[in-house]
Amino acid sequence: MIEALAAVAPGRPLRAGLDRILQASKGALIVVGDGPEVLDICSGGFLLDAEFSPQRLYELAKMDGAIILAPDASRIARANVHLVPNPNLATTETGTRHRTAERVARAVAVPVIAVSEDLAVITVYRGGHKRALDPVARVLGRANQALQTLERYRNRLDAVTSSLSALEVEDLVTTKDAVTVLQRAEMVSRIADEVEGYIVELGTDGRLVHLQLEELMGGVDDDRRHVIRDYVVDGDPGAAEGALRALASLSTERLLDLGAVAGILHLPAGGDVDASLVPRGYRLLAKVPRLQEAAIDTLTARFGNLQKLMRATVEDLEAVDGIDGTTARIVKDGLARLTESSILDSYS
Repeated sequence: MIEALAAVAPGRPLRAGLDRILQASKGALIVVGDGPEVLDICSGGFLLDAEFSPQRLYELAKMDGAIILAPDASRIARANVHLVPNPNLATTETGTRHRTAERVARAVAVPVIAVSEDLAVITVYRGGHKRALDPVARVLGRANQALQTLERYRNRLDAVTSSLSALEVEDLVTTKDAVTVLQRAEMVSRIADEVEGYIVELGTDGRLVHLQLEELMGGVDDDRRHVIRDYVVDGDPGAAEGALRALASLSTERLLDLGAVAGILHLPAGGDVDASLVPRGYRLLAKVPRLQEAAIDTLTARFGNLQKLMRATVEDLEAVDGIDGTTARIVKDGLARLTESSILDSYS
């Protein structure tokens, strides 16, 4: 459905043609795909194989039959076609054009677009899903509202993340501290997914929304991944990726449950949310400028936890295979600065 909505977003030629049909108070039934499975349910009409243009789509919509487009909507394959999908396929629609559109979308894996002549509404069908396209102003309003919510949640995430950094430096992290950061990060990510859906619908009108979303989401995904690698009981990257997928699959109600999120990391759950944890150091090392991910993996594997890394001297770091003198000094200086800033932030 996301791909189908992108094809009819403002700024795309197909959307321009659909808007022309709406402005003329006409109706249309359009199938975006001309593969064998589509042709099997086509009857009559005539072959065009003409280059697509909004003007041609509008003119062809004056006829009663359906219009068949190429999968990328670059060409008009057929016009005035009678579609004959399986009449036994379930449909919730009442109008003839929309019943046909829903049945075709269920029968073949292509987007089907119905333009209602009476209601002046464009409806996109794909599989068992349908979406009525809202006016750009309404979608933009919802997108801006979602961005405001995202900004508030991002501010809260930054606060708990800063707190976690200070606690890690002082070796005072508990299960609740780590899980709270993961909860906030996942909430922010889910709001961002909603905004991305609006951006798809907005097409070229969503450029500014896209820029704001990128700014607000900077570093969130990496931070979430590093927190999981710091605290998941099995430090293997595969276990961390599995925990990320499990976190994303939680319902909203389960996400708000500290025990459910702690269980994903195999951490003490239930009433033991104050159990002490020791980070491996992935997240703070990732904040050190110019430090490669391979070096981070090497150092965390060698020292095991953040406290040992912080106590290590430059000579200790240099003794690790793959870590040269320059990298060792970068790590030592970077951790020192992070330690100082984290402590200052915690008391500010």
